[in-house]
Amino acid sequence: MKSPKEPLKKTVTFTGEYVEKNFTVFDIQNLKGKRQLSQTLPSTPEESTAAEQSGIDWLNVRYDPQNPKLAEQIRKSAPKTFMTFAMPAKNIASKQTALKLAFEAMEMGADSIMCSTWSLEHILALANAGVPAQGHVGLVPRRSTWTGGLRAVGKTFDQSKKIFGDIKALEEVGAWAVEVEVVPSAVLEAITKKTNLVTCSIGSGGGGDVQFLFAEDILGDSLNPFPRHSKQYCNLIKIREEMQELRKIAFSQFNAEVKNGTFPSKQFEVSSSEEELKKLTDYLSNFQ
Repeated sequence: MKSPKEPLKKTVTFTGEYVEKNFTVFDIQNLKGKRQLSQTLPSTPEESTAAEQSGIDWLNVRYDPQNPKLAEQIRKSAPKTFMTFAMPAKNIASKQTALKLAFEAMEMGADSIMCSTWSLEHILALANAGVPAQGHVGLVPRRSTWTGGLRAVGKTFDQSKKIFGDIKALEEVGAWAVEVEVVPSAVLEAITKKTNLVTCSIGSGGGGDVQFLFAEDILGDSLNPFPRHSKQYCNLIKIREEMQELRKIAFSQFNAEVKNGTFPSKQFEVSSSEEELKKLTDYLSNFQ
């Protein structure tokens, strides 16, 4: 069953284009504590179109400044859905670089910027420039060496206290939202009530303001083991495997028919009249 669609809000992009979106930052902030929103990260334009048509509230997209085409296609395939561009962890050596990448993403149509591994200094630079910036706490995979690997964070008082401290630090530099990954549900529920940030829960239970799962986890579309916190609502990887087998069967049959002369048969060929063919053969007979 499709989720009900939000009434569209008129807004203006960084490039001055008038657009309609399901949410603005202002809307999402005002919904804090009132109801949860849904969020996913599509990897293809097809997934983002399906997510928008299904009423998903908020989309993330990975932004690669060296190859921005995919992010641009995903943005265009879900034009009315609030979208955060997740920025790369590499090549962020200065505030100037951070601002350049953020402005490029905003000009491409981002509604917000995800600064997963960026420093507070860089997030502050975005906030001062009026760019909506989102942080990341708890299990941050690229910083997981500090938390003992890919494991839950926040089970002890000291860990949960640090998570809260990290969130307050994000507040102080002007972030508006934070992704909270693989943190005990009760911890996130308690912290969400004590922060002005919009909290996006991924593997952190129902205590956040937003529920976030990657599209590949929702769709069952990965060769890797699915995270424990994720739920698969279909099994696309099985369908892809079945499709691959069908591809091999079809290619094998085509190859065999070419080799034994049964393809192409008459039904797949173009014919000409005997009269026109005779004209050609008479003409060709004059050549050695």
